[in-house]
Amino acid sequence: MHTAYISHPACLKHDMGDMHPEGPARLRAIEDQLIASGLMHFLNHQDAPRATDEQLARVHPPAYIERINEMAPASGLAYLDGDTAMCPDTLEAAYRAAGAVVLAVDLVMKGEVENAFCAIRPPGHHAESARAMGFCIFNNIAVGVKHAIAHYGLQRVAIADFDVHHGNGTEQIFHDDPRVMLCSTFQHPYYPGCGADSGNDHIINVPLPAGTDGPAFRAAVETHWLPALERFQPQMLFISAGFDGHWEDDMAQFKLRETDYAWVTYELKKIAVKYAEERIVSVLEGGYELHALGRSVLAHVKALSEL
Repeated sequence: MHTAYISHPACLKHDMGDMHPEGPARLRAIEDQLIASGLMHFLNHQDAPRATDEQLARVHPPAYIERINEMAPASGLAYLDGDTAMCPDTLEAAYRAAGAVVLAVDLVMKGEVENAFCAIRPPGHHAESARAMGFCIFNNIAVGVKHAIAHYGLQRVAIADFDVHHGNGTEQIFHDDPRVMLCSTFQHPYYPGCGADSGNDHIINVPLPAGTDGPAFRAAVETHWLPALERFQPQMLFISAGFDGHWEDDMAQFKLRETDYAWVTYELKKIAVKYAEERIVSVLEGGYELHALGRSVLAHVKALSEL
C-alpha cells in the first residue's frame, strides 16, 4: 500500500468536555469523509502502538513524563493549563498518539509504505519539552523525528507546519538542533504569540496576517519554505498537518481552502521525491470545523496517496 493510515480507538476516548473544540468528533469527521470518498479502502490501516517512555524521553524529561502520568485523573478532568485537560482516558490516548508517529517512521523507513498519515489526538505541536499547552500533551511529531534520528541515523530531517497557530513546542525542542529544519506558516499576532522573530538558519518561521488567503499562503511557501528545503535536502519529511486555517474554521482568520492543502502537499511531495526517497510522515494537528476538517484531510491524504 502507498499510504498508511494510523490511528487508535483510544484517541476517540480523550474527551475534554462537550464544549471543547478539540473533541472526539474530529476523528469521526475525518473517517466519514475518507469512507464516503472510497479512499479509506485503499489505505494501509494500522493501530497505533503505545510510545515507550524511552521514546518519549528523547523529547520530554523523565520528570515531565512522570508528572503527566501522576496527573491522570481517576474521574473528572485534570487541567494541565487553561485549555488542556486530561480525562481518565487521556493518558492512553497521549501515549498512542506519540506511538503512531513512531510506527509511521518505522513503516516508511523500512519501505513498507511510501508515506503515512497519523489521525491522532491529542495533537502535539504546542507541547514544549516540559510544558503541556494548547490542547497538546506530548509533542508527537518531535517524538517521531527524534526516533528517525536515533534509530535510523538520519542527519537531515525537515518538518513543515501549516497549522494556523505557530508550533512553539516544536520550535523550542529543535531550535538549537541543526539536524532538524522547521518550516512554519502561522497567523501572527495570534496564539501562542511567538515565532515572528525567533527563527534561524534552520527554523524558517513565516508569520502571516489575519485574512491570509490561498494565493498569499502559496506565495509564502514558494518564497520561504521551498528554497530553504532545497538547500537543506532533507532525508525525511514530516508534516504538522493543521487544518484550522480553513476559511470555514472560526478558530482563526485565515481563508484557506481544500485546494490549498492539496497544493502544499503536492509541493512537499516533490521535495520528498527529490531528496528523501519519497519518505513523508504527516501528523494531524488542528482543525475544528468538522466538515471543513474532513474535506481538508481528504484532499491532503488523497494528494499523499496518489502515485
